[in-house]
Amino acid sequence: MEIHIVQPGDTVDGVAAAYGVPAQSIIYANQLPYPYPLAVGQALLLPSGGDGASARPPITAGGYAYPFISPWVLEQTLPYLTDLLVFSYGFTPEGELIPPPLDDSFLIAAAKSFGTAPILTLTPIGADGKFNNYLISQAINNESAVGRLIENLLAQITERGFEGVDLDFEYILAEDRVPFAEFVRAVRTAVNALGFPVSVALAPKTSDAQPGLLYEGKDYALLGEAADSVLLMTYEWGYTYGPPMAVAPIDKVRQVVEYALTRIPAHKISLGVPNYGYDWPLPFRQGESKAATIGNVEAVQIAIAMDAAIQFDETAQAPFFRYSHGGTEHEAWFEDVRSLSAKFALVKEYGLRGAGYWQVMQLFRANWMLLADTFSIQKA
Repeated sequence: MEIHIVQPGDTVDGVAAAYGVPAQSIIYANQLPYPYPLAVGQALLLPSGGDGASARPPITAGGYAYPFISPWVLEQTLPYLTDLLVFSYGFTPEGELIPPPLDDSFLIAAAKSFGTAPILTLTPIGADGKFNNYLISQAINNESAVGRLIENLLAQITERGFEGVDLDFEYILAEDRVPFAEFVRAVRTAVNALGFPVSVALAPKTSDAQPGLLYEGKDYALLGEAADSVLLMTYEWGYTYGPPMAVAPIDKVRQVVEYALTRIPAHKISLGVPNYGYDWPLPFRQGESKAATIGNVEAVQIAIAMDAAIQFDETAQAPFFRYSHGGTEHEAWFEDVRSLSAKFALVKEYGLRGAGYWQVMQLFRANWMLLADTFSIQKA
């Protein structure tokens, strides 16, 4: 597939004629709403045509989803996923499972209908909705709690039809570094006995001794050995309360991948990919400013509505734009097919296991079509 960067005066019909591609294909792939206005600097994916027969990717492609996902978005996304990570199950200090607030049965059934593996995602999220490192510590250092938790996980897999477990534990205390790895190994041993894999999410480290609560409890070498696979959470450099910047700048992402490869085999590593962007009010004030989360398709529509030209940062390999609204300046960063192409190239360059998306709640069709084209996946 080709990528066209919109120039002043471009129209969908004009681009279609120039490349010999049906205009309707461009509209469909890029989710362009009628009457199909374009933003200067917008990256358009130009489909090559032909859906082909159904086939699964030669890489893994996983995506996290909450039970309140739109059934239509789910249906559009599942043909491209090998794994659907159902977010999320919690637990008590005694090892009792806490299911998602909404019934997730339809996620499991839908995944299976598309030949996608439904994966139970376990998180230590407390009643306040935040990751709780004391809950982690209480549970993983209690042998009976670990045994009970594993027993409950196996029951869910057997009774509900899950086909694996993903452990997304964040803010692990430094003193729990080894106990957490031992916990991951214990879960893997039990789940593997049922014929299913266990993955673990890793904060984006660049060295063994990286300081900070996000990093000190995650030992890449130990966890890479303990789990069947890992997901590098290579996103959130640009985040809600931080200064405006790319969510997943490719130079930063590369540093994490290169460090990870010194501790974990490439065939065990999936690259984290963000399916969202942020819109910051300016000027940025630390401790006061808060960015709004935006979808990638939504970002382009904002640029069009505000008559903003989309720019591209070559170092970060990410698109951004600035605009003024209601007397407030804004700066927005998001993902497009250029930034995604750079990430897919990294997966290919290092022979990684695949890609894992946070999250798939909004459809970005061009991403999936590009993924399919890059790795020779034929759309179902």
